[in-house]
Amino acid sequence: MNFTFNNVSDIIFRSGSSAELGELVKARMQRPILLTDKGLIDAGLVAPALDSLKDAGLEVLMYDDVAADPPAPRVKEAIKAARNHNADGVIGFGGGSSMDTAKLVAVLMNSEQSLEDIYGMDQVTGARMPLVLLPTTAGTGSEVTPISVVTSEADEKIGIVDNHLYPDMAVLDPELTLGLPRHVTAATGIDAMVHAIEAYTNIHRKNPVSDALAREALKLLSTNIVRACETPGDVNAREAMLLGAMLAGQAFANSPVGAVHGMAYPLGGIFHVPHGLSNSLMLEPVLRFNAPKAAHQYAELANVVAPGAKGSDADRCDAFITKMVEIVTATGVERRLTQLGISHNDLPRMAEDAMKAERVLRNNPRKVTYDDALAMYTEVL
Repeated sequence: MNFTFNNVSDIIFRSGSSAELGELVKARMQRPILLTDKGLIDAGLVAPALDSLKDAGLEVLMYDDVAADPPAPRVKEAIKAARNHNADGVIGFGGGSSMDTAKLVAVLMNSEQSLEDIYGMDQVTGARMPLVLLPTTAGTGSEVTPISVVTSEADEKIGIVDNHLYPDMAVLDPELTLGLPRHVTAATGIDAMVHAIEAYTNIHRKNPVSDALAREALKLLSTNIVRACETPGDVNAREAMLLGAMLAGQAFANSPVGAVHGMAYPLGGIFHVPHGLSNSLMLEPVLRFNAPKAAHQYAELANVVAPGAKGSDADRCDAFITKMVEIVTATGVERRLTQLGISHNDLPRMAEDAMKAERVLRNNPRKVTYDDALAMYTEVL
């Protein structure tokens, strides 16, 4: 029963809070850089927050060139922009890519370390600049994790894990997620469910606090994701999804993810498939692969997503997997690699790349070999 649990010190969950951003952060920073992407600006989501910062007297620089699966060169550009602005704080506004980029800018803008120096676990030295994160999707949980994932110069997804990456404050405004397109709602929501499931089955750092968070997250997400997809303006569903994604983030920040993520990374790194969609594609084959070793935990999670399930652990494990596949299918996301232009010729390289994700594969309840990875990719081809 020995464990350590880390968390963000300040969490604000309130509709409309993004339009109060200036008042929320002015005690921490006066010359912030706000990192976001052009799509959010065009959607009108950034303007209220930006106006709030200016109304509070802050000299803010908006950097709107964040890219999906943040490429290393783009992260370095953002660090340079922060330095040129003489920023004294960093705000990440957007999905996982904006928040992950913001974390790296905050730890590197005043550091002599390079981006490559901090690849891996616990490599950050020195202080971090004040950091505030605002998610606009209900998925990554990045606003409450010490993790950043970038795409290296060699097109590999690289994880950076260090407690320095925890923000000072997470501001969650459900209004920012209203009207998200169905495919984004689905993919990011499935990503969050994967976080909860894999946190619950981690073989090294599973703990009672993460377990409780994972169960509550999975309950909120599994019962609201289809409603959020079909009724994008449903405030109650959006609140539940955003809260569920945050709780799942807290769970996997302390009990990290496993093979679904390890298998998903090559899809993002090689083919630039969005992270949430990559996870949704690999969820079923990994659940079935893990079942012989994780039947008891999956049976416990069946009590959350399929409370009517009865019988042995094996029976309830099957009910859990069946229910998860049912939910994923109902969201309408792509279910086959061929739908994304991936052919059987690509699978060996993907399996080789998946084997490099030892950071997460080591947490999986069942050891994954190259042949296992190739078989699972083939299963969803």
